Amino acid sequence: MTSIAYDTEFLEDGKTIELISIGMVREDGNEYYAVSLDMPLDRIEAHQWLRANVVPSLPLRGGAPLLWDRGHRDFRHVKTRAQIAREVRDFILGVPDPQLWAWYSSYDHVALAQLFGPMISLPDGIPMWTNDLRQEAERLGNPALPALAGGAQHNALHDAREVAARLSWLRERASA
Repeated sequence: MTSIAYDTEFLEDGKTIELISIGMVREDGNEYYAVSLDMPLDRIEAHQWLRANVVPSLPLRGGAPLLWDRGHRDFRHVKTRAQIAREVRDFILGVPDPQLWAWYSSYDHVALAQLFGPMISLPDGIPMWTNDLRQEAERLGNPALPALAGGAQHNALHDAREVAARLSWLRERASA
């Protein structure tokens, strides 16, 4: 199995989950990061928590209304949902027997799966579930997990790197 740690940022309203960004880190060290061009900027702007916690790490200009900042270092990662779906599929299927991991993984898996439509439309080879690192930590006695230094919390790639580092740390601790 090849582990892929990932994180998503999303807008959730109790009925729908709208992808904002996705970050993935494979066990071989390769990384993937994308920001959805199709995210509903007006709804994100109106969402106080997203505005305070997620928007600062995105290639957007502050103020109202939210606008794309084409000069931002991460603007090259802004892509359509269709392009993100193709690239995520290729990233996951680029390794044998992929195993997905996320922190509190339920909504992350829904956001990932919805890139392809309903759950039954997941491409062959992409797991229909994501392993929950929080649950694994609990199973292993709930140790104090290391935090990854640097980077912005609620940046999908930074958070995916943290999931990967914590997964590695837990595996080392479990095998010791």
